[in-house]
Formats: sequence, C-alpha cells, structure tokens
Amino acid sequence: MSIVFEESNRMFLLQAKDTCYAMQVSESGYLCHVYWGKKVRRLHPEEIVRKISRSMSPSTDGRNLAFSLDNIPLEYPSYGNSDFRNPAFQVQFYDGSTVAVPKYKSHRIYPGKPALSGLPATYVENSEEADSLEIELSDDTAGLRIILLYTAFRDRNVITRSARFQNNGSRKIKILRALSMSVDLPHDRYDMLQLSGAWARERHIYKRALVPGMQSVESRRGASSHQQNPFLALMSKDAGEKSGEIYAVNLVYSGNFFAGAEVDQFATTRFFMGINPFDFSWILGSGEAFQAPEAVLVYSFEGLGGMSRTFHSLYRERLCRGKFRDRARPVLINNWEATYFDFNSEKIMRLVQTASEQGIELFVLDDGWFGNRNDDTTSLGDWTVNLRKIPEGLSGLAKKVIRSGLRFGIWMEPEMVSRDSELYRAHPDWCLHVEGRERTESRNQLVLDLSRQDVCNYLENMITGLLTGAPVSYVKWDMNRNLTEVGSSLLPHERQRETAHRYLLGLYGLLEKIINKFPNLLFEGCAGGGGRFDPGMLYYMPQIWTSDDTDAVERLKIQYGTSLVYPASAMGAHVSAVPNHQVGRMTPLATRCRASLSGDFGFELDLNRLSKSELREIKNEIDFYKKIRELVQFGILYRLRSPFQGDMAAWMYVSDDQKLAYVSCFSVLSVPNAPIDFLRLDGLNPDREYTVTSTGKIYGGDELMNVGFPLPVAEGDFQSWDWLLTAFSN
Repeated sequence: MSIVFEESNRMFLLQAKDTCYAMQVSESGYLCHVYWGKKVRRLHPEEIVRKISRSMSPSTDGRNLAFSLDNIPLEYPSYGNSDFRNPAFQVQFYDGSTVAVPKYKSHRIYPGKPALSGLPATYVENSEEADSLEIELSDDTAGLRIILLYTAFRDRNVITRSARFQNNGSRKIKILRALSMSVDLPHDRYDMLQLSGAWARERHIYKRALVPGMQSVESRRGASSHQQNPFLALMSKDAGEKSGEIYAVNLVYSGNFFAGAEVDQFATTRFFMGINPFDFSWILGSGEAFQAPEAVLVYSFEGLGGMSRTFHSLYRERLCRGKFRDRARPVLINNWEATYFDFNSEKIMRLVQTASEQGIELFVLDDGWFGNRNDDTTSLGDWTVNLRKIPEGLSGLAKKVIRSGLRFGIWMEPEMVSRDSELYRAHPDWCLHVEGRERTESRNQLVLDLSRQDVCNYLENMITGLLTGAPVSYVKWDMNRNLTEVGSSLLPHERQRETAHRYLLGLYGLLEKIINKFPNLLFEGCAGGGGRFDPGMLYYMPQIWTSDDTDAVERLKIQYGTSLVYPASAMGAHVSAVPNHQVGRMTPLATRCRASLSGDFGFELDLNRLSKSELREIKNEIDFYKKIRELVQFGILYRLRSPFQGDMAAWMYVSDDQKLAYVSCFSVLSVPNAPIDFLRLDGLNPDREYTVTSTGKIYGGDELMNVGFPLPVAEGDFQSWDWLLTAFSN
C-alpha cells in the first residue's frame, strides 16, 4: 500500500511516486500537517509539529499551554477556538454559533479511488493505480461529521483531496465555507504563480513574492472565468522551468472558486483552494451530506516543466474520458470568422468543398443556424433549424458535408436564452433571476436556471432530439456570459445562496447524460473562448476552445500559459485571417499555422478568399500536421523560451521513446544587427543521433541539449521556424 498509518506516533504517510505527504493525530485529537515534498524514508513528526508557548496564542489544552492551534500546522482547520488564520471550513449551528471543533475519530485505507457524487474528478482504471484514505473528523457536540478523502497515485506525483460534510444531528447545519484543501507549509520563502487575464488574453503568467497576510485569486462570476484560473503554485525562490520545488494545486470545478496563500506572524504559509465562500451557503438537514470538489495536488522538484508534465499525463489519461481521450483529434474548419451570421447552405458548401480539397476533416457550423438568429439579439433557446438559410434542414446539410468527405459538427449554447425567443416567452421564470430586480443581459442573453431539474430535463430532451435528427459527430458547447441575479424561483429564501453551486451540479448532471447517450461525439467546451478552461469541463469534454483571440502572436502567451497545467490535446487552436479580427495584426501564414499546430489544429477563415499559393501552403501544413499530430497531442512537452520573458517563444514535443521530436520557435519583433542565438532543446536521448528532416543534418542529442540549435536571423516581425527531429541508431 502507498498509504500507511503508523500506530506508534499516530502518523499517516502517503507515498505517490517521488512524493511524500504526511499527517499526524495530536494527543488531543487534532489532525496536524507534517510534511509535503520529496519522498523521504523516515519522518520525526514531533520535531515538525512543535509545541511552543507564544504570547497572545491561546491554548485549547489547559494541561499543555504550549499547544495552540494558532501556531500548529493543521490539515483542515476551523475557526473560533484559537486558530486565527484562514479556515478551511466554517459552519453555523441552530443557535447561530459558528465554533466547530472536529477531531479525529476514525480512518479507512483501501486500494483504488472512489468517484465523487455528482462532481467530476480524476479516476483510476484499476485499483492498483492508487490508494485512498478517508479520515473521519467529528464534532460530537454539534453532530457534524467531516470525511477528508485523500488519494495517492502510485506512479504519479499526484495526491488528490476533497471533503464531505455530513449532518448526524437532529437540527439543520448551514455550511458557510467548504474548501477542498488546506495545507500549512513551514516557511514563507516562496513565489506565488497564478494564471490570470481577461477575455481574449486568458491565462497569462504572473508571479509575485509572498508577503505577510493574505494573497489570493478568486472568481465570483459563476464560472472559473477568463480572469482567473483555478490553479495556484508556490515556487521555491530558485525554481524555474527545469529545476526547483513547486507545490501546485488545481481545482476540478467550473464555478466560483477561492485560492490563496496566507503568511502568518510566524512566517508559515497556509495554502488553500476550494469553492468561493463569497455568496455561498448550503443547508444540511439531518442525515444529509455535502461533497466539496476535488483538488489535485502536484509536487515537483524538477521545476515548472516537471509539474506540467505531471498534470498533462494525469489529465490526458485519468481525467478526460471517452472515445476521443486517446484518439488524434480531427483537423477542422469553423465558419464563424469566415461568415459570422451571414451565410446560407450554398456559401457553406463552397467553403466545405475548398476545405475538403486541402485535407480538412471536419466542418463545424457555428452560431446562426437556428431560429431567427441573424444577429446576437434573438433566438437562443429556439434550437430548430432556420430553413431560410438551410432549406434542406440540418440533416440535409450534414449529409451534403459528409458526401464532400468531411464530418459535420455544430455550435450550441444550451445554457442560455434570448429574451426574444419562443422559449423565454413560454417560460420567463426559467432563467436565473431575483423577483423585483432587473434581469441583467450580456450579449443580449440571459442564463437558464440549471439548478432546476425541469430546465435540465428540457435541455436533455432538446439536445437528444437535435443530435439524433442529424448525423452530427462534433458539438462545440458554448457559454457566452457570466452569472448575474443568481437566484432561483424554485428554491426557498434560505437556500438562495446555494444557487450557483446547484447550477454547476445541474450542468454536470446534464453533460453526464448527454455524453453517455452520444459516446461517439467529440465535444469541445467553450465559454466566450477560454472562460471555462478548467479540469471540471475536461472531465466531460476532452478539448476546449482556448481563447476567442485567434491572433498568432497573442496566442503565444495564451497557449504557453495554458500549457503550465493543461495538455496540448485539450487546446483548440485555429488559423484565422489577417488583419486579425481581434487585434488587427498582420502575421505571416506560416507563423499562424505553426502557432496553431501546437494544439488541436483548425481553421477559422474563408478559404475561398485566399490565393492559390496560400491554399497550397495550407494543404502542406495540414499534411505535415497529420504526420505529427499524435506527437503534439500526446507527446511530452518541454518549454524552451517564454514569451513572458522576452520577444521569443519556443517549445517542443518529444515522443515517449525519444525517437521523434517537434520543435517550434517564434520571434515576435525583429532586432537590428541581432546577436547569434542558439536554442537549447530538452527531453532528447543524449546518446542518440538526430536527423533534422528538412535539411538532413545530423546532431547528437547531447549537442542539441547542451550547445543548442542555431537559430536563423529573423527577417521581419512575427517570424517562426520549426524542425522535426528523428533519432536513428548508429
């Protein structure tokens, strides 16, 4: 077993590949944190969990005044009985009090990993992959029971955590805060790294030194958001891409979250993540339970690169599911930036025919095919085909596309409704709203109340009918606004603050039913681009539209930042027209293609406006991508140059056997009289010889990693180069 309980010192020891995680039950029953880091053979918890008498730190044990929760490293802390730091949870009892004192009661260790009721989570395919630990904490006075669930993956540097609350008493308990994890680290000598941004510039990398007090990121938008990603990492001061310690957490959740690090008066750091307690509460009746989402904890002593590769393999293999988890994704074309709302079946088929000639494999019909949808003011919710645009119907158009050699996909936004729609006129109470308050619109739309089972049932039936009525093989599931007036007409007043979480539970339940009904469909997530790029959505949809910004230069930072946590197989990346529709930038076609080759390759432009030479170039790029797409989508990523640290970006993908590698390099702005530059590669076999397929030149793996690859001089802005390396034996 990779999890043991040492009776002699009441210590839990979890071993996950090269990672060790330890806790101890104190004499008075509190669960203390001992260690999280590189695997060690032996621990002395009495030297780590030290009891020191400190002024102004009250004691919970009159017999031992040195024991204060104010300065003890804790595993799942509460508030109100001597720990003044940020609590992992808070509840309110029938008498209005909020002091909870849960102590260790029992534990259970078993092979495998359980599912979380109603929530996405990582999984195992056999019980030998991981071991799990359940620790029961109990506040017998209040009838509160908390089950802390830990899973240690035996061959991955991954430990997952979650918490389940149970009311074993006779009176209601209100949960005010229920974070998924909290861990007290022994010092504050860390930099905090986060992925932040905005619409069209998601997941940029920001790093700052920890200081005393609270530093945090959060979303209050009802989605994980464009602005903040539910990821946070603490880095040792010497950590970089290839070396140094990283402590990282990612929340498997798609809604409001709260994550941060609090440095206390003694320079220790409390690291935490979970559902945002802002505007949240949950009432537990007698005998009821509440499950918090899963947090994925990754420790790396090989810098950010080691952290990323751990996340990538875990998410590709044990978070994503279904037929397309391990399959190469098709090269697609989406008509959105080619036509916007202005299209008919003739225009679509001209685009499809040209796409087929280039070797594109999938056509995606985007917004505007339903109801009276000629702009974004109407018809969301009315998911019947617009026969004025598509007189042969959706099935007829799909069959024509298929006869042209492409598969057929559609865009949908099922969670939304337009005021100007038959659905809204029939059911105005089906949207999120608060009686007596104005219903705020964004993109001229409102949000359907997925906390209501009748709404979810309607959507399930509507989507089922649509997808069985036409030969669809791909669905782009969009969500183009955040939640406002977060209230539900079916919930009583005391449960209104449950609405946002119940919305997510309704969405997850709906998605589970749809993907089980249609296992052969490829689903791509989208939320105004990358507004819900999180592990929760990857559990249902193995790829996500990375950003609505299709500019190749902007995508360097977006995709580089995204790659810190999420694999290339999850990133939708398309070539678009110039001037770019978001920023107006003119970039070479080769650079646009190479940026898009670093994910799930596709196109979002009118091919029929391109020259013959441009079409030949596109066909060549598609042919090349088909040769390397499994390497890109499922290979091992090594980041070589950061666009956040200069005017160049570079990364490479290496096959598991180190026989094949693909390198991409981008120069943003050219430099006059530029110095000679070498790009050092990574992940190769130092004892092998590698041939550059475009030139036939041979390099040793050790030479490429230690000396580097000579870079051309950029002749103009926004230039790019790529190389395919093939190993051979002497």
